[in-house]
Amino acid sequence: MAKPSYFWLALIFCLCRFPVDSSGDTGLIGVNYGRVADDLPEPPKVVELLKSQGLTRVKLFDTNAAVLKALSGSSISVTVAIPNEQLSSAAAAQSFTDTWVQSNILPYHPATQIEAVAVGNEVFADPKNTTDFLIPAMKNLHSSLIKFSLDNSIKICSPLALSALQTSYPSSAGSFKSDLVEPVIKPMFDFLQQTGSFLMVNVYPFFAYTANADVISLDYALFQDKQGVVDAGNGLRYYSLFEAQIDAVFAAMNALQYKDVKIVITETGWPSKGDANEVGASQANAAAYNGNLVRRVLTGGGTPLRPDEPLNVYLFALFNENQKTGPTSERNYGLFYPNEEKVYDIPLTKAALNTSEKPTAVNTTKTQVPPSAGGEVSSSAAGQTWCVANGKTEREKLQAALDYACGQGGADCRPIQKDATCYDPNTLEAHASYAFNSYYQKNARGSGTCNFAGAAYVVTQPPKFGSCEFPTGY
Repeated sequence: MAKPSYFWLALIFCLCRFPVDSSGDTGLIGVNYGRVADDLPEPPKVVELLKSQGLTRVKLFDTNAAVLKALSGSSISVTVAIPNEQLSSAAAAQSFTDTWVQSNILPYHPATQIEAVAVGNEVFADPKNTTDFLIPAMKNLHSSLIKFSLDNSIKICSPLALSALQTSYPSSAGSFKSDLVEPVIKPMFDFLQQTGSFLMVNVYPFFAYTANADVISLDYALFQDKQGVVDAGNGLRYYSLFEAQIDAVFAAMNALQYKDVKIVITETGWPSKGDANEVGASQANAAAYNGNLVRRVLTGGGTPLRPDEPLNVYLFALFNENQKTGPTSERNYGLFYPNEEKVYDIPLTKAALNTSEKPTAVNTTKTQVPPSAGGEVSSSAAGQTWCVANGKTEREKLQAALDYACGQGGADCRPIQKDATCYDPNTLEAHASYAFNSYYQKNARGSGTCNFAGAAYVVTQPPKFGSCEFPTGY
């Protein structure tokens, strides 16, 4: 897991198979078992911990022999990985992948239920430039699986960084980078269709929130926003940043006509501790995020864009890992301390869910403006509020938002017509502000109604554009 450089999404994609719940309405919970630490329990004890928690799926970051042996006979499904450093060799010759399978898969499977291999990690963002090796390596490894009659039980993955996305906000505008589409993205999607694989995504709302706590509502990041945020591009209402992030990927896939490919969330989590500048990193918020996420997954339903597809999720991570580099948060994503005590208590199964209380977060944030990433404070939290245009927005984008508000949005734009009371000052920002505020007030100042894809934000003082008075409600 690496902190992304993008504004609000923290996603990594992985093309892989994941068994889907046959009921069609509820999802599945797994966990990432990282081992970048010097104080973790021995693998057999870890397997017992997984079983005691009812966790039946685990994702590894290597093919450690001791771990794979410990998982033998456990009935826990396992995803393993081949590192970036070996991609050039894997791409160059199938003889290499034949040997890799013989050494890392055959000695353990099927007693250890290996279901997927992740080929590389964040390849597009790798400073060693391993992108060109990715597709050939995946194909060679798949051919090796065929050679050993393993292709029906083990599929091929590759975690990809968010840099594969050219546009990520709003969700409806999601798209892949144009220079990657033809040489890598389409061949990869073709490969996963041909091999019956899934798209897997790593989703970290925490990264977005901590970098933009003055913009994104904590409730929205922690599945606690009751009003939701409307995507101005498609009119869908989102009640969590998590789902909005996933739908940005779905939109990018749809744009390339890969609408039949399903998604698995390979990693997601929230740190229980962070540095002073890592806003929101706390035990209470980690419990709220992961607890509400598990509840969301196990009670069924998909995202607004694909409501009928259950959410299948791997939590990050099983343990706090004391040798990870970077900010304090990197060492504090664990559900458990190395001594196997819980960092916080959340349900991980349906049975536990039925006897638990819904977790809540500690909200220490201020009023959220502007809501350019989908976050916004409602009038009930901030008193009387108004909606105004973001003057830094590109002119074409601002004009499009104004046209939407006065047209499909149903705002009362008569006062900004020529010779009307609010025509002056005759500027795009002033006219857009009046229209946005009209839409906002008509919709009872609901969360998400002062967004317009980042072209507007909420203020707590009456706007001043000439002598025009902005309405405060309808």
